[in-house]
Amino acid sequence: MVLKNLSQIVFGITTFGYISLASTGIVAAFDIKEQDSSSKNPFEIFFSAYKSGHKDEAVKALRFAADQGHMGANWKLARMYADGDGLPEDDYVAYQIFEKIVRDGVDEDSDSEAFVSDALVSLAGYVQRGIPDSPIKQDKRVARELYAQAASSFGDPSAQFELGKMYLMGEGGEKNTVQAARWFQLAAQKGNTGAQAMLGNMLFQAGKTVRGLAMMTAAFEHCAEVDREWIRDLQEQAFSITNEKERRNAIKMAGSIFVR
Repeated sequence: MVLKNLSQIVFGITTFGYISLASTGIVAAFDIKEQDSSSKNPFEIFFSAYKSGHKDEAVKALRFAADQGHMGANWKLARMYADGDGLPEDDYVAYQIFEKIVRDGVDEDSDSEAFVSDALVSLAGYVQRGIPDSPIKQDKRVARELYAQAASSFGDPSAQFELGKMYLMGEGGEKNTVQAARWFQLAAQKGNTGAQAMLGNMLFQAGKTVRGLAMMTAAFEHCAEVDREWIRDLQEQAFSITNEKERRNAIKMAGSIFVR
Protein backbone atom coordinates (compact mmCIF):
# COMPACT_ATOMS: atom_id res chain seq x y z
CA MET A 1 0.00 0.00 0.00
CA VAL A 2 1.17 3.55 -0.68
CA LEU A 3 0.56 6.71 1.32
CA LYS A 4 0.39 5.00 4.70
CA ASN A 5 3.23 7.27 5.81
CA LEU A 6 0.86 10.18 5.28
CA SER A 7 -1.25 9.26 8.30
CA GLN A 8 0.81 11.39 10.65
CA ILE A 9 0.74 14.33 8.24
CA VAL A 10 -3.00 14.20 7.67
CA PHE A 11 -4.01 13.37 11.23
CA GLY A 12 -1.71 16.09 12.51
CA ILE A 13 -3.84 18.70 10.78
CA THR A 14 -6.94 18.11 12.91
CA THR A 15 -7.92 15.99 15.87
CA PHE A 16 -11.39 15.60 14.48
CA GLY A 17 -10.35 13.02 11.88
CA TYR A 18 -12.81 11.73 9.32
CA ILE A 19 -16.45 11.60 10.33
CA SER A 20 -18.21 8.77 8.54
CA LEU A 21 -21.02 9.81 6.26
CA ALA A 22 -23.40 7.34 7.84
CA SER A 23 -22.79 8.43 11.42
CA THR A 24 -23.45 12.09 10.68
CA GLY A 25 -26.67 11.46 8.84
CA ILE A 26 -25.18 12.83 5.63
CA VAL A 27 -26.00 9.60 3.85
CA ALA A 28 -29.62 9.50 2.81
CA ALA A 29 -31.54 6.27 2.80
CA PHE A 30 -31.24 4.66 -0.58
CA ASP A 31 -32.93 1.43 -1.51
CA ILE A 32 -31.18 -0.09 -4.49
CA LYS A 33 -34.26 -2.24 -5.10
CA GLU A 34 -36.24 0.86 -5.97
CA GLN A 35 -34.04 1.40 -9.02
CA ASP A 36 -34.21 -0.25 -12.41
CA SER A 37 -33.36 -3.92 -11.90
CA SER A 38 -31.20 -3.86 -15.02
CA SER A 39 -28.60 -1.85 -13.11
CA LYS A 40 -27.59 -3.01 -9.64
CA ASN A 41 -24.50 -0.81 -9.34
CA PRO A 42 -25.27 2.42 -7.44
CA PHE A 43 -22.30 4.15 -9.07
CA GLU A 44 -23.76 3.39 -12.50
CA ILE A 45 -27.16 4.65 -11.29
CA PHE A 46 -25.47 7.85 -10.17
CA PHE A 47 -23.94 8.53 -13.59
CA SER A 48 -27.20 7.76 -15.36
CA ALA A 49 -29.20 10.09 -13.12
CA TYR A 50 -26.52 12.78 -13.11
CA LYS A 51 -26.31 12.89 -16.91
CA SER A 52 -30.11 13.03 -17.09
CA GLY A 53 -30.18 16.05 -14.80
CA HIS A 54 -31.83 14.20 -11.90
CA LYS A 55 -29.29 15.32 -9.33
CA ASP A 56 -31.36 14.44 -6.26
CA GLU A 57 -31.52 10.80 -7.30
CA ALA A 58 -27.90 10.92 -8.44
CA VAL A 59 -26.77 12.13 -5.02
CA LYS A 60 -28.73 9.37 -3.27
CA ALA A 61 -27.05 6.72 -5.40
CA LEU A 62 -23.65 8.35 -4.95
CA ARG A 63 -23.97 8.50 -1.17
CA PHE A 64 -25.02 4.87 -1.09
CA ALA A 65 -21.99 3.84 -3.15
CA ALA A 66 -19.68 6.01 -1.04
CA ASP A 67 -20.98 4.46 2.18
CA GLN A 68 -20.21 1.04 0.72
CA GLY A 69 -16.56 2.11 0.39
CA HIS A 70 -16.46 2.85 -3.36
CA MET A 71 -13.44 5.14 -3.70
CA GLY A 72 -14.64 6.75 -6.92
CA ALA A 73 -17.98 7.54 -5.31
CA ASN A 74 -16.26 9.08 -2.29
CA TRP A 75 -14.08 11.18 -4.57
CA LYS A 76 -17.01 12.41 -6.66
CA LEU A 77 -19.00 13.21 -3.51
CA ALA A 78 -16.09 15.26 -2.19
CA ARG A 79 -15.79 17.12 -5.48
CA MET A 80 -19.50 17.91 -5.46
CA TYR A 81 -19.26 19.36 -1.95
CA ALA A 82 -16.12 21.28 -2.92
CA ASP A 83 -17.72 22.73 -6.05
CA GLY A 84 -21.27 23.14 -4.78
CA ASP A 85 -22.39 20.91 -7.64
CA GLY A 86 -25.76 19.40 -6.72
CA LEU A 87 -24.92 19.79 -3.03
CA PRO A 88 -24.43 22.81 -0.75
CA GLU A 89 -20.82 23.94 -1.01
CA ASP A 90 -19.00 22.76 2.11
CA ASP A 91 -15.20 22.73 2.04
CA TYR A 92 -14.84 21.09 5.44
CA VAL A 93 -17.06 18.13 4.51
CA ALA A 94 -15.13 17.83 1.24
CA TYR A 95 -11.88 17.96 3.17
CA GLN A 96 -12.99 15.13 5.47
CA ILE A 97 -13.89 12.87 2.54
CA PHE A 98 -10.65 13.63 0.72
CA GLU A 99 -8.81 12.86 3.96
CA LYS A 100 -10.46 9.44 4.17
CA ILE A 101 -9.45 8.64 0.59
CA VAL A 102 -5.83 9.49 1.41
CA ARG A 103 -5.89 7.56 4.68
CA ASP A 104 -7.27 4.46 3.00
CA GLY A 105 -4.50 4.59 0.42
CA VAL A 106 -4.33 2.43 -2.67
CA ASP A 107 -2.26 -0.41 -4.02
CA GLU A 108 0.42 0.67 -6.46
CA ASP A 109 -0.69 0.64 -10.11
CA SER A 110 -4.31 0.42 -8.98
CA ASP A 111 -7.03 2.08 -11.05
CA SER A 112 -7.83 4.14 -7.95
CA GLU A 113 -4.47 5.96 -7.92
CA ALA A 114 -5.96 8.98 -9.71
CA PHE A 115 -8.53 9.43 -6.94
CA VAL A 116 -5.87 9.36 -4.22
CA SER A 117 -3.62 11.71 -6.17
CA ASP A 118 -6.39 14.27 -6.69
CA ALA A 119 -7.45 13.94 -3.05
CA LEU A 120 -3.88 14.72 -1.96
CA VAL A 121 -3.77 17.82 -4.16
CA SER A 122 -7.16 18.93 -2.83
CA LEU A 123 -6.06 18.44 0.78
CA ALA A 124 -2.87 20.39 0.09
CA GLY A 125 -4.88 23.28 -1.33
CA TYR A 126 -7.18 23.37 1.68
CA VAL A 127 -4.27 23.32 4.12
CA GLN A 128 -2.37 25.91 2.10
CA ARG A 129 -5.32 28.32 2.38
CA GLY A 130 -7.06 27.11 5.52
CA ILE A 131 -10.84 26.60 5.79
CA PRO A 132 -12.68 29.41 7.61
CA ASP A 133 -14.80 28.43 10.63
CA SER A 134 -13.29 24.94 10.78
CA PRO A 135 -10.42 23.15 12.53
CA ILE A 136 -8.37 23.34 9.32
CA LYS A 137 -5.92 26.19 9.71
CA GLN A 138 -3.39 27.44 7.21
CA ASP A 139 -0.18 25.41 7.35
CA LYS A 140 2.04 25.89 4.32
CA ARG A 141 4.65 23.44 5.58
CA VAL A 142 2.10 20.61 5.62
CA ALA A 143 0.69 21.78 2.28
CA ARG A 144 4.14 21.54 0.74
CA GLU A 145 4.57 18.01 2.10
CA LEU A 146 1.23 16.95 0.64
CA TYR A 147 2.02 18.46 -2.75
CA ALA A 148 5.41 16.71 -2.65
CA GLN A 149 3.72 13.35 -2.01
CA ALA A 150 1.34 13.79 -4.94
CA ALA A 151 4.12 15.13 -7.17
CA SER A 152 6.59 12.37 -6.34
CA SER A 153 4.40 9.31 -5.73
CA PHE A 154 1.93 9.93 -8.56
CA GLY A 155 3.65 12.41 -10.87
CA ASP A 156 0.58 14.65 -10.60
CA PRO A 157 1.21 17.72 -12.82
CA SER A 158 -1.02 20.00 -10.73
CA ALA A 159 0.93 19.05 -7.61
CA GLN A 160 4.22 19.54 -9.45
CA PHE A 161 3.11 23.01 -10.55
CA GLU A 162 2.01 24.03 -7.05
CA LEU A 163 5.16 22.58 -5.50
CA GLY A 164 7.26 24.53 -7.99
CA LYS A 165 5.53 27.75 -6.96
CA MET A 166 6.14 27.04 -3.28
CA TYR A 167 9.84 26.41 -3.92
CA LEU A 168 10.06 29.56 -6.02
CA MET A 169 8.45 31.72 -3.33
CA GLY A 170 9.98 29.93 -0.35
CA GLU A 171 6.55 29.00 1.03
CA GLY A 172 6.42 26.20 3.58
CA GLY A 173 10.19 25.80 3.55
CA GLU A 174 13.37 27.04 1.97
CA LYS A 175 13.39 28.87 -1.35
CA ASN A 176 15.04 26.85 -4.11
CA THR A 177 14.82 28.09 -7.69
CA VAL A 178 16.55 24.99 -9.05
CA GLN A 179 13.92 22.74 -7.52
CA ALA A 180 11.20 25.13 -8.66
CA ALA A 181 12.42 24.90 -12.26
CA ARG A 182 12.65 21.11 -12.00
CA TRP A 183 9.04 20.74 -10.87
CA PHE A 184 7.80 23.29 -13.41
CA GLN A 185 9.58 21.40 -16.18
CA LEU A 186 8.06 18.06 -15.16
CA ALA A 187 4.56 19.57 -15.07
CA ALA A 188 5.12 21.50 -18.31
CA GLN A 189 6.08 18.31 -20.12
CA LYS A 190 2.65 16.94 -19.19
CA GLY A 191 0.89 19.96 -20.64
CA ASN A 192 0.31 22.03 -17.50
CA THR A 193 0.08 25.51 -19.01
CA GLY A 194 0.62 27.26 -15.67
CA ALA A 195 3.92 25.44 -15.27
CA GLN A 196 4.85 26.27 -18.87
CA ALA A 197 4.22 29.96 -18.20
CA MET A 198 6.22 29.95 -14.96
CA LEU A 199 9.12 28.05 -16.50
CA GLY A 200 9.05 30.36 -19.51
CA ASN A 201 9.23 33.37 -17.22
CA MET A 202 12.18 31.85 -15.35
CA LEU A 203 13.99 31.21 -18.64
CA PHE A 204 13.23 34.75 -19.79
CA GLN A 205 14.59 36.21 -16.56
CA ALA A 206 17.71 34.05 -16.94
CA GLY A 207 18.46 35.57 -20.34
CA LYS A 208 16.93 32.89 -22.57
CA THR A 209 14.72 35.56 -24.06
CA VAL A 210 13.24 33.91 -27.14
CA ARG A 211 12.71 30.49 -25.59
CA GLY A 212 11.15 31.96 -22.47
CA LEU A 213 8.82 34.28 -24.37
CA ALA A 214 7.84 31.43 -26.69
CA MET A 215 6.85 29.23 -23.76
CA MET A 216 4.77 31.99 -22.19
CA THR A 217 3.11 32.69 -25.53
CA ALA A 218 2.27 29.01 -26.08
CA ALA A 219 0.96 28.73 -22.52
CA PHE A 220 -1.31 31.74 -23.01
CA GLU A 221 -2.66 30.39 -26.28
CA HIS A 222 -3.63 27.05 -24.72
CA CYS A 223 -4.48 27.87 -21.09
CA ALA A 224 -7.86 27.53 -19.40
CA GLU A 225 -9.96 30.65 -18.94
CA VAL A 226 -9.23 30.76 -15.21
CA ASP A 227 -5.50 31.21 -15.92
CA ARG A 228 -5.68 33.61 -18.84
CA GLU A 229 -5.31 36.86 -16.89
CA TRP A 230 -2.14 36.08 -14.96
CA ILE A 231 -0.46 34.25 -17.86
CA ARG A 232 -1.32 37.13 -20.21
CA ASP A 233 0.23 39.59 -17.74
CA LEU A 234 3.49 37.60 -17.66
CA GLN A 235 3.58 37.25 -21.42
CA GLU A 236 2.75 40.89 -22.16
CA GLN A 237 5.33 42.17 -19.69
CA ALA A 238 8.03 40.10 -21.37
CA PHE A 239 6.75 41.00 -24.85
CA SER A 240 7.00 44.72 -24.06
CA ILE A 241 10.74 44.63 -23.34
CA THR A 242 11.88 42.55 -26.31
CA ASN A 243 12.80 43.76 -29.78
CA GLU A 244 10.88 42.99 -32.95
CA LYS A 245 13.20 40.19 -34.07
CA GLU A 246 12.95 38.43 -30.71
CA ARG A 247 9.17 38.71 -30.79
CA ARG A 248 8.93 37.23 -34.29
CA ASN A 249 11.22 34.35 -33.40
CA ALA A 250 9.32 33.69 -30.16
CA ILE A 251 5.95 33.64 -31.94
CA LYS A 252 7.36 31.25 -34.53
CA MET A 253 8.84 28.99 -31.86
CA ALA A 254 5.62 29.04 -29.82
CA GLY A 255 3.84 27.19 -32.60
CA SER A 256 6.20 24.24 -32.24
CA ILE A 257 6.09 23.98 -28.46
CA PHE A 258 4.19 20.88 -27.46
CA VAL A 259 1.17 21.58 -25.28
CA ARG A 260 -1.20 18.75 -24.43
